[in-house]
Amino acid sequence: MAASDGTEYFELDVEAGIEGGFARASNAESVKQDEEELLWAALARLPSQKRTNFALLRRTASESDSGEERTETVDVRKLDRPNRELVVKRALATADQDNYKLLSAIKERLDRAGIEVPKVEVRFENLDISVNVQVGSRALPTLVNNVRNHIERILTGLRIFRPKRHRFTILNDISGFVKPGRMTLLLGPPGSGKSTLLLALAGKLDPGLKKTGNVTYNGEKLDDFCVRRTSAYISQTDTHIAELTVRETLDFAARFEGGGGGFAGYMEDLTRLEKEKNIRPSPEIDAFMKASSVGGRKNSVSTDYVLKVLGLDVCSDTIVGNDMLRGVSGGQRKRVTTGEMIVGPRKTLFMDEISTGLDSSTTFQIVKCVRNFVHQMEATVLMALLQPAPETFDLFDDLVLLSEGYLVYQGPQEEVLDFFGSLGFRLPPRKGVADFLQEVTSRKDQAQYWADSSKPYTFVPVSEIAEAFKNSKYGMSLKSSLSVPYDKSKNHPSALAKTKYSVSKGELFNTCFSRELLLIRRHRFLYIFRTCQVAFVGFVTCTVFSRTRIHPTDEINGSLYLSCLFFALVHMMFNGFSELPLMIFRLPVFYKQRDNFFHPAWAWSITSWILRVPYSVIEAIVWSCVVYYTVGFAPGAGRHLPLETLQLDTTSSNYMVYPVMVTAIKNVQTVIPNATMEESSAADGGQTSSFALTINLFHANTAQWIVELAGDKDIFSVSTNG
Repeated sequence: MAASDGTEYFELDVEAGIEGGFARASNAESVKQDEEELLWAALARLPSQKRTNFALLRRTASESDSGEERTETVDVRKLDRPNRELVVKRALATADQDNYKLLSAIKERLDRAGIEVPKVEVRFENLDISVNVQVGSRALPTLVNNVRNHIERILTGLRIFRPKRHRFTILNDISGFVKPGRMTLLLGPPGSGKSTLLLALAGKLDPGLKKTGNVTYNGEKLDDFCVRRTSAYISQTDTHIAELTVRETLDFAARFEGGGGGFAGYMEDLTRLEKEKNIRPSPEIDAFMKASSVGGRKNSVSTDYVLKVLGLDVCSDTIVGNDMLRGVSGGQRKRVTTGEMIVGPRKTLFMDEISTGLDSSTTFQIVKCVRNFVHQMEATVLMALLQPAPETFDLFDDLVLLSEGYLVYQGPQEEVLDFFGSLGFRLPPRKGVADFLQEVTSRKDQAQYWADSSKPYTFVPVSEIAEAFKNSKYGMSLKSSLSVPYDKSKNHPSALAKTKYSVSKGELFNTCFSRELLLIRRHRFLYIFRTCQVAFVGFVTCTVFSRTRIHPTDEINGSLYLSCLFFALVHMMFNGFSELPLMIFRLPVFYKQRDNFFHPAWAWSITSWILRVPYSVIEAIVWSCVVYYTVGFAPGAGRHLPLETLQLDTTSSNYMVYPVMVTAIKNVQTVIPNATMEESSAADGGQTSSFALTINLFHANTAQWIVELAGDKDIFSVSTNG
């Protein structure tokens, strides 16, 4: 028990067991079984807190160092990359991109122990979303229109003037639900309101939209829990840090989201119940679940699992890239967007057009893996696809069909053709069901599907189809299901998240610190070049303000010293402008992760500033070493140190102003009206105050330091008084 990872203890136990007669040397298979029995017995004798840290890992002859097939005990907290990949490989039990065997085995293990899996049922009732818009040339984003909008907003706030705008309805009084354990497809032509519905259900709807109706999770309103941590909205846009690799992107996401939170919640109870009921799990499944429950590590087994399921293991060490930096392909980047949100413990997913840029085969494999996750782990998924292939369409259990903001159909996908058949429309031979459903509501394409020969065809508008659905047996069944309130007694305690962040603030700070440090290393050429640039500009400054031509005798020479100091401060201040493009490129990533509660705004801005303070010191030292004595400033240390402090204050303030600007400006516009982000707004306000304090300190002491640097206060008496 004194070993750090437990390996030595178990090896000695096995050898002792063999010598004591537990093994039968005449039968190699029996020896292996006896060895495994001893390992399981040793695990069972461990305390409950330590038992979840150790697991058995089987190795084949090719995977073992000794060249023999054996089973060994591993500490799941200290797995290196080959062992993590081996754990995932053994758990998946297949070389294909399929997770059915793994998830079914996990489900069977939980059922045998009597542990209930958390479930989330999402309901939306009488959901109506609209917005007041301007039409014609008034809606164009011109400078004149922008000024008029600001003036109208002020006058409207003062109740002096109310501009005339047109009401545009995005979703028109729709009701429905998304059941756990049922794969639900959201279908509809472009502009039907799919993305708006997904955003509304995920609690990320723009506050500028007018919303009426209710959205509930297990009968709880969105204000009663943290909806953005309970669910995940996977957007159509791929916003990632281009310099990170695919694996690093998912690893950091797992650390932010608490990648071990999925199984960690009931791993201790699971091992205790299995010990009481004398249940022995599969070694492969036990190792995977224990390794997945470990959180706060630099690398995670959950990352390797998601990489394997999404087919990203072949490009895991390739940078993500963007339009300016070559990286993975567009389809792989789309899968990274999906993996970043599902690597955490969230089981309620709203997926918006995840098939963009993917071929039909890859889309089928991803949807199939998501379907296995939904069916086996009772997850809640609403996935929007534009034109799914027939084999992909058949993977879904339920269907939600939208058109022009109306709910045209919701129910089992096998019965959707019967509903449209009752209206007189028929699916032609060799026509995909998904294509038929998106075209049958269109004025241009509807006529070709008319099959009722008893009456001539007339266009059936979407509003009439939606009304026919409400009066049909499918609509009545939906209405009766929604009329029954959700039984809150069935709500699992861990189904809905109550806190804003998955891990502690210290862990969030450490994760942001590690990521910023890695990015600085990736941009080391930029910082080396800037250091050389500071030295070169300092050398040029020495040739302009040479000490052989400047003497501290009168105010004219004193103004030359002032010019040199002013140029130094201006150069130091504007030398940090190269940071601005880097931060601008990272703004979408920062806003996405902040709004999804990956980390608070202060964790990113403070770490960005702290890590650039050492470089500010280097810049100040390089400049002063090249310029100070060459120009002829006072040689005393008491005069030299104030200049170093002044330059360091200027440079570090410059590096801090950019994170403060990018975190505060967005907060002023969109976050302050939103009550869910008050913590980020308060944090940003604190950063702004500290920055203002630094600037005030800089202005208060600049004149005094400049006077002391020249070594003769008399020649500056007129300037300082002025």
